[in-house]
Formats: sequence, C-alpha cells, structure tokens
Amino acid sequence: MKNFKLFTGTQILLTLIAGILISCGGDDPIDDGAFLDNDGEVINDDESGWSVPVANVLAGQIKDGIPSVDNPRFVSLADVTTIPDEELVIGYKKGDDVRAYPHQILDWHEIVNDDIGGDKLALTYCPLTGTAIGWNRELNGQETTFGVSGLLFNTNLMPYDRQTSSVWSQMLTAGVNGDLRDNQAEILQVIEMPWKDWKEIYPNSSVLSRDTGFERTYGRYPYGSYRQTNSLLFPVITRDDRLFGKERVLGVIINDLAKVYRFTIMEQDGSLKVIKDTFQDQELLVVGNNRFMNVFQIGGVSSAQDFTSVMDREFIAVQGQLPIAFEDNTGNKYDVFGVVVEGPESGDRLGILEAYMGFFFSFGTFYPNPEILE
Repeated sequence: MKNFKLFTGTQILLTLIAGILISCGGDDPIDDGAFLDNDGEVINDDESGWSVPVANVLAGQIKDGIPSVDNPRFVSLADVTTIPDEELVIGYKKGDDVRAYPHQILDWHEIVNDDIGGDKLALTYCPLTGTAIGWNRELNGQETTFGVSGLLFNTNLMPYDRQTSSVWSQMLTAGVNGDLRDNQAEILQVIEMPWKDWKEIYPNSSVLSRDTGFERTYGRYPYGSYRQTNSLLFPVITRDDRLFGKERVLGVIINDLAKVYRFTIMEQDGSLKVIKDTFQDQELLVVGNNRFMNVFQIGGVSSAQDFTSVMDREFIAVQGQLPIAFEDNTGNKYDVFGVVVEGPESGDRLGILEAYMGFFFSFGTFYPNPEILE
C-alpha cells in the first residue's frame, strides 16, 4: 500500500524545507527504526496494526528529519531581544520554575524534551494544526523522549517514543501503532500567548535558547502564508467550514468529543474575563482575554491536598494583578495556570483537562462537528 504522496504547489515547498532540514541535521537520520523504506513508503502498513486509517497516514518527512530538541538550553527573559511582541510562545510552570518556548523555535523542531522540577515534559507542537500539547514522557514507569516520526495523520504531527518506537497521534494523544498502541498520553498543562503578554506576566521566566545544536533560521516562519489561507499542505479526512480554518481557538476534548471557544467570547479591550460553562456533564471555567485563554475543570479537582470541591464557588476576574488572573469567594487567588498563588489552599490547582489552542479546522477534523461557544 503506497501512503507516501507528493503534491503540487505549497506541498513542494514543504519538500524543499525537508531537504534543508536533512542537510543541516548532522548524522543520517535513517536507521533500523525508520518509518519509511527507501522508496518513501510507510513501513508496517498492515491496517490491522494501526488504530487510525493507515491510508490517511502520510509521509511529510523522514524519521528525525525534523530533529527534536533533547538538550534544551535556556536564557533569562531579559536577555531575549529577537522575539516580536505578537509572536506566540508556549508557557509551562512547575513551582517557581517558569519557562517559555517560542514558536520561532518550535516551528523548526516540533518537540522539546525537557525536565522541569522533576516533571518530564515532552512539549509537542504541530505547525500545520497550530496545536501545542504537553505530554508526560514517563511511559509505564520509564523515562523516555519523543521524536518526530515524519508521518502525519490529518496533517497533524505523529511523534514516536524512543522507548518502543511506537507511533503516536498528537491530537488523539494516544499511541496508534506499535507496542504502545491505544496507550493514552498523560497531559501536562501548557498555555499559549503572545510574547508581549508573557513578558508582562512572567518577567523573570526562562526562555528556550536558540542554541539548540542545530543551524536554523529561527524567526523566519518556514511555511510561508499558510496561517493566512484556508488551504492545507496535506489532505484531511473531513473539513468543517463553519469558521475560517486557521482561526485560533481553544479546544476541550472530553469523551472523544470537542468544544471550542473563540476569542470573541472574551472582552476585546484586553481585560480579563471568567466564564463558567458545562460540557459533557463537566463543569468548566474558561479564563482569559482577547489574547490568551485557558480552561479548567471545576467539577472535579486535581488536588494533592484534596481540598473541597469548587463547583459551587463564585469566580471573579482580577484586573491588573497578573500573574493573578482570577479569585474565588473563599479567598483563593489563581494564576493563569489555575494554581492557587494566594489564599487558604495555596499551592493547589484547578483540574487539568485535555485542552489546548489550535486551528479550528484541526478540531473539526479530529472531532467532527465540535460545539462552538462564540
């Protein structure tokens, strides 16, 4: 079965980019664990071995042709001068250790394997679907790293783990081929926002350095006008045209169904807003403004201290005190990660969901006909 397909126009651009990446990547990335044979065909294309339609697993690159960052280095935020204010970054927080991962670097590497205060983070990012998801890279009690398989499903990143060489789907957050097929990734919460906002909220944070060990033109977006058009580089099984395909939305996945939140629901003057919502019988709290959003579960709290359920609490946005974003009527003040930074339950946090920012078309492709709150 031939699953490697070449396309015209913008697809050729991607192929050219792939050649640049390979030529700059050092050692030959093809090895015994490669996912393509010498003819560019997907190895192990027996449909019974996949939990997704293998006919829709396409090759955008060879294994590790897009190299993950496995030894990330960081610099202080004050030393960064190369990121425009509107450029997006992905943030992660563990205690007092707060780190930003610029899209400028993620566009070229797609995966960063990091260790933050004992959290084994694999930050997976797909430029083609605009989705950044944090995964725990401890699998079955063993630490591993993730790499870029070069395969795509529904034009979305397919990582592989270096423990078993199983192939995963980023947006399904699950193994889809190999020993870890049908295993679910444990989600670690990240937040996406413009650099201007991140600088204001976390001025003392660390920032992923461009010193990655690879030569790339960081700061130049490698996919041209992709974000401004409705066209895709690779085909998808289904399209949802209710919104502009590349509109950034916040998606929540529960019971294999999705609900997306548009920035139009937020105050457009930049002030913060909190919205209580219900999806799949779960009580949710959406927090943000017209530049960034996050969502938390308030019907069942992820808590090391087992503090009281917060379903019936009142939540109020807090203005001008970032990183404090909102508070409740019991005296707790929460930051943008949903962590209680002041109050009787200090150090605890609201429930983490399978939720992340992405282009609207991607949620409609993986989770057809998602609900839209607008």
